[in-house]
Amino acid sequence: MGGSVMKIPLLDLKAQYSQIKDEIRQAVDEVLESQQFILGPRVSELESEIASYSRCKYALGVSSGTDALLLALMALGTGHGDIVITTPYTFFATAGCIARLGAKPVFADIDPATFNIDPRKLETLLEKMTSEELSRVRAVIPVHLFGQMADMQSIVPICRKYGLKIIEDAAQAIGSECPFGGGVKRAGSIGDIGCFSFFPSKNLGGIGDGGMVVTNDADLYEKMKILRVHGSSPKYYHRAVGGNFRLDEIQAAVLLVKLKYLDTWTEARQKNARIYDELLSGVVSEHFRTPAVLPGYRHIYNQYCIRTAKRDDLKVHLRENGVATEIYYPLPMHLQECFSYLGYKKGDFPEAEEAALTSLALPVYPEMGADGLEYTADLIRNFIMR
Repeated sequence: MGGSVMKIPLLDLKAQYSQIKDEIRQAVDEVLESQQFILGPRVSELESEIASYSRCKYALGVSSGTDALLLALMALGTGHGDIVITTPYTFFATAGCIARLGAKPVFADIDPATFNIDPRKLETLLEKMTSEELSRVRAVIPVHLFGQMADMQSIVPICRKYGLKIIEDAAQAIGSECPFGGGVKRAGSIGDIGCFSFFPSKNLGGIGDGGMVVTNDADLYEKMKILRVHGSSPKYYHRAVGGNFRLDEIQAAVLLVKLKYLDTWTEARQKNARIYDELLSGVVSEHFRTPAVLPGYRHIYNQYCIRTAKRDDLKVHLRENGVATEIYYPLPMHLQECFSYLGYKKGDFPEAEEAALTSLALPVYPEMGADGLEYTADLIRNFIMR
């Protein structure tokens, strides 16, 4: 490395923007000229495109990935006294939306290989519930963390056995795939409702907040369509108490431009991940792991997360040498202060707790060159082996 320090950000949105600047500006200008900012033709077009891309019948543009989850839970009638089961190792919104509706988040631990909810832990949890508790379970929310889908082939039969609805939290997983029913399914298309985020750091990111819900259920689609606009249908006549969950027209215009490049960007992330895998293969051990990709799965690498017991020291070492990293996530949901009322304690979900202590996301963005990947991998190798 010659002693020189490279500067490598976790994500370089400026590099992405520089390649499509003219298209973005034209798209935004067209919206400004139209002066149609709320639920206009571009939102409708994006909904159609995302439904097709996700292999679903219906899609609705919403204000954020968080509101996508909230809207999905509302459409299923989630409220006070209900239980919703999910993973303790996720972004806060997954559990936060459950609590906001007065329901109780109940957690099942993760598979340490994938960071996703472990179907065996889910089944054990359900088996131990009383009939009264089971009657209150409104839904299960598997999270497709970091860009790899949860084991839906195993999760769906468990949920069907107990008559439970499924909301896929696919905020980080648009375009990811997994084996299902003898074929391959895309994120969002398996459960009753799928939820996407268009936060700027996502593989398909807007210029602010945005999200999408997808479904193959016509009734749920109509419910969410009404709830998205304060529960009104027709205008000013309210069938339910909904919210203001609409996607802005300017966001839709930008996302339509970016959607054309999504597969190319995803393939670049996958290529970068393969390079990391190869460069770091010599240090993989029980103390250092690169991401596991399950057979037949399409991992889209919203994050490339390594695991090492030396995580905190490695993060400092990389930062001192110009490489930005991030910890997703430093504290599982069951140990968050705001969820202390749930009664969980340290040790209840050991795999999630261990992941929080050992995982580290490396830069893997599409525009990252081979020199940056080699520089980062060299720093890691030298640190782990010293």
